[in-house]
Amino acid sequence: MKDIMGTECVGKKKIGLVVAIEMDAVLSEYGTPEETQQVPGYKVSVYENDDFILYAVDSGAGEISASAATQFLITRYGVDLIVNFGVVGALTEEMQAADLCVVERIIHYDFETTGWINLKTGQYPGYDSPYIMTTPDLVRHARGIEPSLLPVTCASADKYVETAEVKTKLRTMYDADICEMESAGIVLTCNRNQVPCLLIKAIADSLTGGGKEFFTELERASKACFQVVDQVIRGLK
Repeated sequence: MKDIMGTECVGKKKIGLVVAIEMDAVLSEYGTPEETQQVPGYKVSVYENDDFILYAVDSGAGEISASAATQFLITRYGVDLIVNFGVVGALTEEMQAADLCVVERIIHYDFETTGWINLKTGQYPGYDSPYIMTTPDLVRHARGIEPSLLPVTCASADKYVETAEVKTKLRTMYDADICEMESAGIVLTCNRNQVPCLLIKAIADSLTGGGKEFFTELERASKACFQVVDQVIRGLK
């Protein structure tokens, strides 16, 4: 039998879940893990059912932390795919708090090599564009399970963006829909390891919202987001 990625399935699918700050949503939906593993640098919550084994790691915020957690899950557990969910900021007036989206592509907008190898802002050596795609088959699968998911471009960097002025600038410069602090590290690490990745996000603060709206919406948005993640990963074959 082959899975959604066209590879042969042997046993249960192993899924690595990278969580920046929203682990309470996982615990709320799944409850106490079957097993908790304490390893240097990480506490791994292990959930298992008839279809998959899920290894959930609280990575902490930021590109470096997310990248390290992604590599850890790939190296230690040999996961078949990486899933990331979380709350983000909106860069357009149309996107409102609690809207759900699936990331089609990312741009790491604080990666800058001009003056060294003269690539565009966000463009990594070996890539033809500053925009780096996630795994298209998984995006299509997610939208098939939950058609309301909006396909988006994510502007990712180690910067919390609060003001409408900066958000509008990111929209204008990079044609991005959302902004956050982990996606670039996750996607680049998955690509390096040739492991598929799926990123599902929920809007916590709207274009004119800031830190106050973010923290007001954090719990509700993260729970709604993970409920969709659960539906999507249960639908994987």
